[in-house]
Amino acid sequence: MYFFVEQAFKATSQEATKISLAYSKPPAPSEEDCQKLSDGLLNAILAASTLYYSLPKEHGTTLRRTVRQAVADVIEGTMQLIDVILSARIQSLSQEQLVSTGSVWEACDNFAQIPKDNRAAVLGIVSGYLGVVKDALEEMEEALAGGEDPFSDVLDDDDMGARGNQDTYWSEADRRLIAPCLGLMKASKACLKKVLGSLKAHGKVETPEQVAQLDDLADITQEVSPSVDELALSIYPPMNHPTVRLNAAKLSSVLKKVLEITSVSHVCPDTESSWIQFLHSAIDHNMNKVKSLTQDAL
Repeated sequence: MYFFVEQAFKATSQEATKISLAYSKPPAPSEEDCQKLSDGLLNAILAASTLYYSLPKEHGTTLRRTVRQAVADVIEGTMQLIDVILSARIQSLSQEQLVSTGSVWEACDNFAQIPKDNRAAVLGIVSGYLGVVKDALEEMEEALAGGEDPFSDVLDDDDMGARGNQDTYWSEADRRLIAPCLGLMKASKACLKKVLGSLKAHGKVETPEQVAQLDDLADITQEVSPSVDELALSIYPPMNHPTVRLNAAKLSSVLKKVLEITSVSHVCPDTESSWIQFLHSAIDHNMNKVKSLTQDAL
């Protein structure tokens, strides 16, 4: 089936090129030629869309979402190209029309790189989540390395109103609370990294149950990055300790769900159980420290 979808995408690229060239210089195509060009592009897009809908649901929700997005990107790019052509005067091939045509080509070419099964689709998704969490952790570590004032690189030293405001600084109590929060963020990174490794080593799509388990992992790991972001944002001064505690608890809960779903899936044989237990302990340790340090703030 993928061969036919890829052919449909290639046809869409070719038809988009034809219509773009036809409207790149005067005279405009005749009404008959315009109809032929429009029909050719429409049929190519409909072919790609129809083949997506023929992809069995049993192949996995994550895979279907990925293919659907690829089709949507092509449709969106084509609509943008048509809008540019309709709004431009036919004198010469404009930069905007060139860019729009190139966007359709790129969207069509990208189909060759999309995953071919649910395992590959989930691997790509989780890898992306891991990258976002890594970035958030690095940003927070850089802010902490800047000393007491995390805004030193964005506030002007001459702005005494802002610089003299203690709301832009971390107190000693804040810094004590940041340590276990940073520990939870590091546990998030380690958790996604380990899940990704287990997916690569043990992930399968041989049965409907295995496919569904991979979809469950994709769905739950999606919650990690937003939870990390919420905790990271609440750490910046002025810190509200009850809010930090709440966001830390949310992240802790999400991470435990990830570990729970992973532990009962086929990607976690007995050989993988040790890191599950270790991360459980690390999450509990850091969360207990957060609770202890924020008890008086409740």
